[in-house]
Amino acid sequence: MTTSAYTAKPWLALLNDAQRAPVSPADSPVHALRRSVAEAPDRTFLAYFDGRLSHREVDELSDSVAGHLAARGVVRGDRVAVLLQNSPQFVLAVLGAWKAGATVLPVNPMYKSGEVSHVLRDGEVAALVCSDRAWEAYLRETAAGSTVRVVLTACELDLQTRNDERVLAFERLPQAPDADDLVTVARAGHEAPGDRDPAPSDIALISYTSGTSGAPKGATNTHANIMYNAERQRTGLALPGVPVYFAMAPLFHITGMVCQLAACLNSAGTLVLAYRFEAGVVLDAFAEHRPHYTVGPSTAFMALAAHPSATRDHFSSFHVISSGGAPLPPALVERFRAGFGPYIRNGYGLTECSAPCAAVPPGLEAPVDPASGTLAVGVPGPDSVVRIVDDEGHEVPLGEQGEILVRGPQVVPGYWRRPEATAETFPDGELRTGDIGFMDRQGWLYVVDRKKDMINASGFKVWPREVEDVLHTHPAVREAAVVGVPDGYRGETVKAYVSLAPGADEDPDALAAYCKERLAAYKYPRQVEILPDLPKTASGKILRRELRSR
Repeated sequence: MTTSAYTAKPWLALLNDAQRAPVSPADSPVHALRRSVAEAPDRTFLAYFDGRLSHREVDELSDSVAGHLAARGVVRGDRVAVLLQNSPQFVLAVLGAWKAGATVLPVNPMYKSGEVSHVLRDGEVAALVCSDRAWEAYLRETAAGSTVRVVLTACELDLQTRNDERVLAFERLPQAPDADDLVTVARAGHEAPGDRDPAPSDIALISYTSGTSGAPKGATNTHANIMYNAERQRTGLALPGVPVYFAMAPLFHITGMVCQLAACLNSAGTLVLAYRFEAGVVLDAFAEHRPHYTVGPSTAFMALAAHPSATRDHFSSFHVISSGGAPLPPALVERFRAGFGPYIRNGYGLTECSAPCAAVPPGLEAPVDPASGTLAVGVPGPDSVVRIVDDEGHEVPLGEQGEILVRGPQVVPGYWRRPEATAETFPDGELRTGDIGFMDRQGWLYVVDRKKDMINASGFKVWPREVEDVLHTHPAVREAAVVGVPDGYRGETVKAYVSLAPGADEDPDALAAYCKERLAAYKYPRQVEILPDLPKTASGKILRRELRSR
């Protein structure tokens, strides 16, 4: 590759020595677990309400899961689907599958039958791990006729006794006759097969993306992809020697899998789990466990800030708080810092690059582009190259907008059994993200919006993010999402959906007028609709496509 303004890596000057230094990641999370057992066998690895599991216990329990899967016929390269919330059972299932030589398909437990059926069919799944409730409710029928031949169910009331009704308000079901209980299997003392250690190039995950068109595609995250980002996080975040991570992002999402589970394991730290996001439960966990690091979408921080019990003390233990998965409005960063103390560090990544490919380094603050008001998402790592290109694939000058392309050790080799999609999205191994952005002369990266979300109003381009950032500066606005809707005169026009802060009462016309004062005439929303809550994915990203279809 010839040297250009991008391949010269101007961002290297913004990184410190530790962040620039070469890294030697562990071969896989399994190898990292063995290292942590050797270093600190009795240190708590998983904290789940009042339950605790040490690194040694997790190693032994996941060994037994691996032994069971192998005895049931799971062989190297088979696929194991895991549909569970943030619980120790999820971790035991994933580590057990990897120790059995299998590839994990982490699946959103909120998926409906048709969505799960696609994953089971496309991934030719051999084993399925899910909650006992989901198995009885719909997954038994969904799995019938598929390639699934081994089923493990889990009751996520196990491995703790607090039974917090805010998130654990369900009953234990009788054990299904056509499935084995995960915790029972884990405690059975089976030996893991001795010849199936993952290689760095083995596929660790097939992570199904939401898909901009057509059915979701499975990104093939290798063990090397995962451990590279986990090691970069360990060396670059400057967390305490025994870090405590709080799992705010779902572990089935690539952000939670890499930046929480793999990174914590790689640091021989403690991972705090709380089943699913509920603001009051999360705040209580902060007070109890005093975590040093968490990562979540901006919508989660909006919910925490709006909770009546939230205080500065809840956040006083954090060394780093990161945001990813959803746009981070500059107004939220400042409001959160003023109210609670921490500076939320923006980040950017995709499933196809194993979570982060750019982040705001500790010790620095992301600049805001004066022209658009967009907050920088961070800077790339030392081993990555991020380029901005036009529609013909030619690099644009620094400061100009185009599509963001990423090359580096975290980029996946392609999509599962989709050679045409792989060739289109990863030409010569470089990821075409589909995101529009630009890079300034220092190397700060800015993401403007998704290519497909651009609104064409009378021939003028309107990027939803810019309008949303303005709405977030209004004190009454809690969440905002902007979409294009059909308009007989302009072709498309701008519509905003807003949820209000607790106690706020604002007229939609007043919100439109507020934007009109701050945006060009073609950009401000002609329509504003107030909803109690905006629809979101399980990872906290607002679903613009659902709003467009209303």
